[in-house]
Amino acid sequence: MPTIDEILSQLSRSTFRQRFCLGRVEYDYCLNKGEAVVRQHASDFIQQRLSAAIPANDGKQTPMRGHPVFIAQHATATCCRGCLSQWHGIPQNQPMTAEQQALAVEVISAWIHRQMQKPALPPKKTIKKKAKPDASGQLDLL
Repeated sequence: MPTIDEILSQLSRSTFRQRFCLGRVEYDYCLNKGEAVVRQHASDFIQQRLSAAIPANDGKQTPMRGHPVFIAQHATATCCRGCLSQWHGIPQNQPMTAEQQALAVEVISAWIHRQMQKPALPPKKTIKKKAKPDASGQLDLL
């Protein structure tokens, strides 16, 4: 069985997987919630969304953004049963064991931990839109 470091090293060589990183919002979320809470979220998501033999909407059940765990799932190939099978050798069409779920959570947590060691990305700049003129065509003279 490969170590977590070996798994993450192998995943980092994937062009698709290496493009994922925590954005500023997700980075701040991890800072505010703490490692234990984010790890519990990972455990809950794996148990609720992936542990069944045939999960609902398999292959589409993990959003690409919105939570640090979702991003980590795509980066670590723990996003669907197909990726779990291909990358981690966890067979499809049978429920995940507690040990398999723990491995997925461990890989996700390790990836997030590594991301948190990097400097935070700068916040996205918001572009202020100019106010549209009154559509009635009337000038406001007073």
